[in-house]
Formats: sequence, C-alpha cells, structure tokens
Amino acid sequence: MIEFCKFMKILHIIGARPQFIKAAMVSKAWGQNGEEAILHTGQHYDENMSRLFFAELGLPEPTLNLGVGGGSHAEQTSRMMTGIDQYLEAETPDWVIIYGDTNSTLGGALCAAKRLIRTAHVEAGLRSFNRAMPEEINRVVSDTLANLLFCPTVKAVENLKNEGITRGVFNVGDVMADGLFFFLKAAREKSTILEDLGLSPEYYGLVTLHRSGNVDNRDTLAAILKGMGQIDFPLIFPVHPRTRKMLEQFNLAVPGNMHVIEPLGYLDMLMMEQNAECILTDSGGIQKEAYLLGTRCITLRDETEWVETVEAGWNCLTGADSSKITARFYDFKPQGSRPDIYGDGRAADKIIEILKTS
Repeated sequence: MIEFCKFMKILHIIGARPQFIKAAMVSKAWGQNGEEAILHTGQHYDENMSRLFFAELGLPEPTLNLGVGGGSHAEQTSRMMTGIDQYLEAETPDWVIIYGDTNSTLGGALCAAKRLIRTAHVEAGLRSFNRAMPEEINRVVSDTLANLLFCPTVKAVENLKNEGITRGVFNVGDVMADGLFFFLKAAREKSTILEDLGLSPEYYGLVTLHRSGNVDNRDTLAAILKGMGQIDFPLIFPVHPRTRKMLEQFNLAVPGNMHVIEPLGYLDMLMMEQNAECILTDSGGIQKEAYLLGTRCITLRDETEWVETVEAGWNCLTGADSSKITARFYDFKPQGSRPDIYGDGRAADKIIEILKTS
C-alpha cells in the first residue's frame, strides 16, 4: 500500500453510452482528489447522442476524442490502441480506469499493460460463458490484465476466483445502480418523454436491440422482428444507429406494432424503462436497470452475464426464437420481491477509496 498523493492522476477510457454513465459516477466520487482526464475513443459515433449524454450526466468534456467510429472489431480496436498509446506515452497517468466490456475496454487494458500503467476495471468478473460474443473476449482479457478488479456482484467475484484471479478483487456493488439511484429523481422531474410520445404508464412495451449477434445476421434479426410482430401490444423501439443500418441493408420492415423513434437520452430512457409494462432487450445494462426499476424483462439472448436477474425471477431468456419471444410476453409474470444484489448506491465512493490507497 502507498500513501495517497493529492497529485495522483486518473484517466477514464470510455467509448459507449453505458460507459458514460459509469464514468460519470466515478468522476463525481473522484471530485477534487487529484487530476482527472477522459479519453473518449468515439466507439459510440453518434456525436449528438454522445453530447446529450455528457450534458445530462454532468460528465466533464473529454480531454481527447479519438473519433474512431465503426469498422470491424480488429479495425476499430487497432485504431483505438494507436490513439490510446500515444496519449499514454505523453501523459502517463497513475491509473487507467476501464469500464465494462467494449472494444474501448480491451484497447485501454492492452495499452496500459504494455506501458506498465496500473489499470482498474470497473464491472469486472462478469461472464456469459459464450466465447462467440466479442464482449466476452473483452471481459476475460481485461480482467486478466487489470491490477484492480471492481466487481458489481458476489457472482462476479466467484467467476474470477474460478479463473484463479483473487488478487486485487473487490465487490463494491454496481456503478450503474449508483447512476440509476442518483439520476432517477432528475428524470422524474425533467423528462416529458411519455407526454411527448402520447404514452400512458404500463400501456406500452420498450424494445432495444443492438448486439452484433442479433442484428448483423439477417435471419436472426428477421426472427426477432417476427416474434415482436406477433405481440398484440404497442412496442416503442428507440432504434440504435447500428440496427437502423442493418435493417436498411437487409431490407427488413419493422412490424406495425413497433413504433420506431430516435435514440433517447439517459433521463428519458429511465422514464421509458420505469413506466413500460415490459422491456424486450439484448442490452446488459438495461436488463439490470429493468430489475432495479421493477419492470419485467425479456432478454433476446441465449445467455446473460446478469444471471442474478434471471435467478430472482424478473428476467427471462428467449434468444432469437420468434415463438418464445411472443409466448414469454404473455406468460412471463414475475412474482415476489427483488433481492438487493447490486449494492447500496455507493460503489463509486468505494472504488475511489480503494484507488487512493492502492
């Protein structure tokens, strides 16, 4: 252990909207403890949406935006690593903080490790046990390289232990839960999204769809849309830029009960999630938010890294099976309480306290 130096400098490496939320909470907890920089890889390349999220979350403007954009996983990650490495060579922070499981996470972990800069992985230890998922590769490699592993759940700690990783592992709770607890009051006060869309609470379902395994294959995407189309209920579909691109490329029509809207900011999305009768998603973060908000969730995947939500009975898995998607909408009805599995809303504070003395 070393004595904390007030001149310590941390670098957040982020690139996608869920990472903005996580970094915002860690940045808020960091406060005036030392220097802070934010490197935005530009993996989420909808600039308007990026700016909206930064503004809503109160996250400082990025010190550097690499503007990487799209491309294959190899192309995207290699461009990120070039920019990240150049920054690390010039600035040499005391800690690099990486978040979640994106290519930005992987690029940050690899570059920091090669330059012998200490790395903290926020949301460590998650496993879907499906190596066909790019995110799973990113998680495993990042956890192997990180010096500090901040886990959101007991299960995440167990996953790391099973892989022989026990040093520097801390169960701090979930920073996404921190964000939800912190911003929910503001969302209730400021968001007018239900009125804007003419919606009543619990009289709509909410759909999000973006993972490559679901949207990059025409048959898979068509099957999911078929399952949605067989549901006799209005479904609101904030379409992800990647998904919109693939719908056009595959010449697939969205069913009439799905109302396509533009992507939403964080506060509006919280209100849509809280007031939906059901959420149908392939997003890890939204599965978790649905659980915290008490909204039943149907996950359009065959597995999930958030197994606790399934075990608690508030989330179910359908994959891309049309009949299962439709059936679960009608017969999946969670009962009972929701155990407190994601911490007390102070995960970011715990992370900073550990960083300061490590």
